[in-house]
Amino acid sequence: MEIRTRFAPSPTGYLHIGGARTALFNWLFARHHNGKFILRIEDTDVARSTEESTQAILDGMQWLGLDYDEGPYFQSKRFDLYREHAYKLLETDKAYKCYCTAEELEQRRKDAMAQGKTPKYDGRCKSQGAGARVQGANDKPFAIRFKVSPGTTLVKDIIKGNVAFDNNEIDDLIILRSDGTPTYNLCVVVDDATMNITHVIRGDDHLNNAPKQILLYEALGYPVPEFAHLPMILGSDKTRLSKRHGATSVMAYKEMGYLPHALVNYLARLGWSHGDQEIFTIEELTEKFSFENVGKSSGVFNPEKLLWLNHHYIKEAKTDDLAKLLEPFLEVKGYAVGTIHELSLPNIVKTVQERSKTFVEMADAAEFYFKENIVYEEKAAQKFLTPDMIEIFEAIRTRLENVTTFSHEAIETVFNGIINEKGMKLGKVAQPVRVALTGGTVSPGIFEVIENFGKEKTVEKLKKAIAFIKQKG
Repeated sequence: MEIRTRFAPSPTGYLHIGGARTALFNWLFARHHNGKFILRIEDTDVARSTEESTQAILDGMQWLGLDYDEGPYFQSKRFDLYREHAYKLLETDKAYKCYCTAEELEQRRKDAMAQGKTPKYDGRCKSQGAGARVQGANDKPFAIRFKVSPGTTLVKDIIKGNVAFDNNEIDDLIILRSDGTPTYNLCVVVDDATMNITHVIRGDDHLNNAPKQILLYEALGYPVPEFAHLPMILGSDKTRLSKRHGATSVMAYKEMGYLPHALVNYLARLGWSHGDQEIFTIEELTEKFSFENVGKSSGVFNPEKLLWLNHHYIKEAKTDDLAKLLEPFLEVKGYAVGTIHELSLPNIVKTVQERSKTFVEMADAAEFYFKENIVYEEKAAQKFLTPDMIEIFEAIRTRLENVTTFSHEAIETVFNGIINEKGMKLGKVAQPVRVALTGGTVSPGIFEVIENFGKEKTVEKLKKAIAFIKQKG
């Protein structure tokens, strides 16, 4: 049997962290078993579904590297198929027409609650005869309700174990509304059955839908897939993850400068484990993933842990790869591609890579390389850009101009020569030069900074610093 899983988001917003984790577990399970992963867009809620949200979901999955083998399928294009199945149930006496209006149903719901009863459809339209099952010429508007048979429905769940539901607690659910639009449970069952889905892997907020869907599978004569309901992701206060806990959109993490694999690694570990291992390649995740090691309790989203992972992957990455990923973050700061490429971006990345936890931090740390006009930090300028440094700056400038091969070793030789002649320590020279070149007191190693700037830019910045010192008197 070929394993077939699916991810079926509703396009009513961005790709949420919880949805991404569900997609990832479906993807890993399918890839582990050399099966198929299907993407289905559940856009039957026409009022709330948007093309922008659909694109946001597709973008999020592409960024995470969750490629799909089939799809995307759109439920909005499959309405005829759902209606066909609804009428099949009607004609085989497994469903019935319901003529109750929305207003009547709402009033009965209120009455039941006022009496302390569970609001549930009272079944008054269920007694329609066989003749009423087929559309009549003078029919009033009607919905189609599925007949829930008495008894118990057992959900055999890979994660939760066996969960029994009393059918008396399940409503005769509407499967086709009076306006002809199908409802969620019918659409899901028809889609999963006709797409040959073998494993339904989703959040445990859908567990209560499982018995209704099992009854529909059986009534339609389809095999019931295996279920795996994943525990929810909670915030640090153990409530459902929401915006108050931080960013919940997958693409927000891209904008904040996270690497996709860091987020994938983190989401995989959020509810699943393999011994004490924390860091996994995609290949390792695919090889080791199984539901035996998925926990039954909810995972708590920890932004600090995700940041730690991102820092790890940035430190381990190749500078050429990081340079390409850094470009958009520099462009956001207003630096055109041409300006960025005047300098060697991989070499610049090398100087800020170790300390940067995100690409936003990396862009901030590297920004001084691209600024045309330096604004000196006031305290730094006051302390380090002093008249006694003019002579030192001039000496460095002159000697750098005469260097034939502008390398780290040559720059270091220039500095060593000057500090030996002046009887000074390197820090007493390096820190003022750092302020002159970057505007502040924090930067990568001064020799690396000078090498990355190149001879012309370094000389130009030293001249500006000398002019600044003279001007302020």
